[in-house]
Amino acid sequence: MQLKIPDFALVVLIGASGSGKSTFAARHFLPTEIISSDRCRALVADDETDQRATADAFDVLYAIAEKRLAARRLTVIDATNLRREDRAKGIALARKHHALPVALALDVPAELAIARNAVRPDRPFPARVVHDHVRLLRRSLRGLRTEGYRVVHTLDGVEEIDAATIVREPLFNDKRAERGPFDAIGDVHGCYDELCTLLDRLGYAETEHDGRTVRRHPDGRRALFLGDLVDRGPGIVETLRLVMAMVEAGSALCVPGNHEMKLLRKLNGRNVTVTHGLAETLEQIDAIPDGEREAFVASLRPFLDGLVSHFWLDGGRLVAAHAGLRAEMHGRGSGAVREFALYGETTGETDKFGLPVRYDWAKEYRGDPIVVYGHTPVPRAEWVNKTICIDTGCVYGGALTALRYPELELVSVPAARTYVEPVRPLAPRAAEDGAHVSAQHAADDLLDLADVAGKRHLATRFIPHVLIPAENAAAALEVMSRWCVDPRWLIYLPPTMSPAETSSRTDVLEHPDEAFDYFRRSGVTRIVLEEKHMGSRAVVVLARDAGAARQRFGVASGERGIVMTRTGRAFFNDRALGDALLARLGAALDRADFWAQFATDWLCLDAELMPWSAKAQSLVDTQYAPVGEAAAAGLDATAALLRAAVARGVDASALLERVETRGQAALRYVEAFRRYVRPVAGIDDLVLAPFHLLATEGAVH
Repeated sequence: MQLKIPDFALVVLIGASGSGKSTFAARHFLPTEIISSDRCRALVADDETDQRATADAFDVLYAIAEKRLAARRLTVIDATNLRREDRAKGIALARKHHALPVALALDVPAELAIARNAVRPDRPFPARVVHDHVRLLRRSLRGLRTEGYRVVHTLDGVEEIDAATIVREPLFNDKRAERGPFDAIGDVHGCYDELCTLLDRLGYAETEHDGRTVRRHPDGRRALFLGDLVDRGPGIVETLRLVMAMVEAGSALCVPGNHEMKLLRKLNGRNVTVTHGLAETLEQIDAIPDGEREAFVASLRPFLDGLVSHFWLDGGRLVAAHAGLRAEMHGRGSGAVREFALYGETTGETDKFGLPVRYDWAKEYRGDPIVVYGHTPVPRAEWVNKTICIDTGCVYGGALTALRYPELELVSVPAARTYVEPVRPLAPRAAEDGAHVSAQHAADDLLDLADVAGKRHLATRFIPHVLIPAENAAAALEVMSRWCVDPRWLIYLPPTMSPAETSSRTDVLEHPDEAFDYFRRSGVTRIVLEEKHMGSRAVVVLARDAGAARQRFGVASGERGIVMTRTGRAFFNDRALGDALLARLGAALDRADFWAQFATDWLCLDAELMPWSAKAQSLVDTQYAPVGEAAAAGLDATAALLRAAVARGVDASALLERVETRGQAALRYVEAFRRYVRPVAGIDDLVLAPFHLLATEGAVH
């Protein structure tokens, strides 16, 4: 006897004490999947039978269950679960985490359960208790579905229990085994001609399947329609026929849009308001010749009814939903998941056009999978936190857009004309000065503390696991919040360089031999040697102009770049001096035709700014110069006294020689740092020495 259950579910075992629940669970589920009330009782009271610990035990049980469900892991609750109120918390927990609740009821004769308990010294239950359990079980069976259980299996007697096998089935939306590649297509809304043009451009050729024209890609790619095929446009029936045929032929997948669901309710005889383009859909269906129309509707109804809320694809790397989907809903099944996938989320307000104000869920998205969606028309498809809306308003005169996956390339065809005037104009996002800002920059305007606070784990190309302790993150956040430049410029901060090991030679403190040995041991085969100019470390981010800075970095202040220290602070206290340096660097790049040669409108340089005293004058005044002055004063006076003593015949020649040698060393010390100290009156006194072009658009160097 096969018992089919979802592979992600909250499975609640129901049965009298002694019915064999724990034995059944151990036979069919992993030990880690089973949460036993007896085990939890032992955890909190060192005694599985201590009924006084029941409340605390179930607190532990549901705490563990919640963590497992949050991680999308099948969870089995092994307890009697005989009363509706006992089962209610499990139902609520399943709904919270969008898991399907499954009831597995084990119905055995009371006499058998009593006999089993009799041979278990830890189960001294009176017979009447077991009879009460059986009575409660059988009273509950009829109402389990009304409580919210999506799957109910009742095993009647020992034979059925022993013969049962569990078959786990993936949810309808779980298409992780489907690896693609895919071509996700935004809201069509009956723009059939544009759809055909887009499919042509994507490489889908016309072919026949069961006597119907379909589109197939020669390389096995599949179209992924994001819903809202119907309403408003002139080719609704043709669009439906093509998409239905492609889905049946296996060359396409399709998720429902809110417009399809409204059409389905109408086809099922429900009373719906014929608005938002539904009239055009019904009119075009009515225009199908008699006889053919009935057959079309008969095939359309089950097609729409069978559409799944969203797809979780390519090993969990891609999610497709009409209106998008929060990370905690991916690959899960509930009414709330379907509602969000179809309609998104609103704030409860209406805008000046009378339309609902949509909550910007993508701004808060921090999930790993890419989410591609439509529903809300936008003037251009843009990425926000690994999500992208590709409904570019074709029916409103915009374009029909596809996202090629995994290439993440956008392909669009413009609308042939404006079929419907939008109620809300498709205006791009604008900064305060009216200039365009990208969706990602608009989302990043307010930093999220949760992105940086607490213990963080990072993965890089070179170091797979980087741990940032919470206290370090807090300290860094404090410093950067108070002192750093606009964080949108902070694309690079240089690491602190580690000095070479102390030299084994007696005449120098450091020597390149130790550095080369270190690189050799570390597997570094290529070393670039550059002259050290003894300037101050400067990181320069510069855009071609203020518009490019706004477009690439979201900085709408009119700045075109920044010069910052290695700790992210503004390099110059005098902003005018920094602007002059950036202007001079920009002019040099223009003369060199740099922007065209590197196909970029911005760059990031790691550099030194000279003279050293331009940034380090206070360091010179407080540390370097006082050391030289003190050494000169003390050693000169000492040498003068020693010379006088030697002149009087005192044997102090060796000491005098040593002091004079130290004096010469002090002079060389002063001369050494003075080479890098000179007055800075303006931009003409500064020299920028880049030693690494770090990055340009789409490239690191």
